[in-house]
Amino acid sequence: MDWQEFTALMVLATAMSFSPGPNTTLSTALAANGGLKRAMRFIVAVPVGWTLLLVLCAAGIGSLVVAVPALRLVIKALGIAYLLWFAWKLSRSATLGSADEAQLSVGFVQGVMLQFINIKAWLLALTLVAGWIAGQPDALGRFAIVAPVMLFYAFASNLAYAVVGAVLRTWLTEGKRLLWFNRGMAAVLVLTAWWMVGV
Repeated sequence: MDWQEFTALMVLATAMSFSPGPNTTLSTALAANGGLKRAMRFIVAVPVGWTLLLVLCAAGIGSLVVAVPALRLVIKALGIAYLLWFAWKLSRSATLGSADEAQLSVGFVQGVMLQFINIKAWLLALTLVAGWIAGQPDALGRFAIVAPVMLFYAFASNLAYAVVGAVLRTWLTEGKRLLWFNRGMAAVLVLTAWWMVGV
């Protein structure tokens, strides 16, 4: 992989990882409601799940998702349903005490599994495989470059969003700020779900 391709990879990784999406929105909301320590399970799960998704796409499973429209529709429908369910739960949380394990818990396993119903994650993985890995004579070497770069960006972007949520945590305890913050985060999730409908 030459430096131009690596630069293009870094630009794509930055744009896709740091733009708002299901993962970054959930990282922000989880840290704002439960603190950074509690959100870390999800923050670590995102790069793990995403790397597993990239491995599957590089192994050819991604081609199956593209070739079988019904499978893509199922992935999309599950992702949309999950985002809408979490948005509904989030929009009802008005105090830090109400954001308990039963209401806003998204742990490691859920974070990993979310990647497999996140159409944005699938599109990015398929783009990376098609643009940087598939059909190249040094495909394994390229994968060894792409995977750690994306793993780092997935972790860094979710951690950055979670830090913002954690910093706002004290400020959000006054009045109805947390309720309106959570409703704002819920609205972002609903907009993401709406975007997923058209993809």
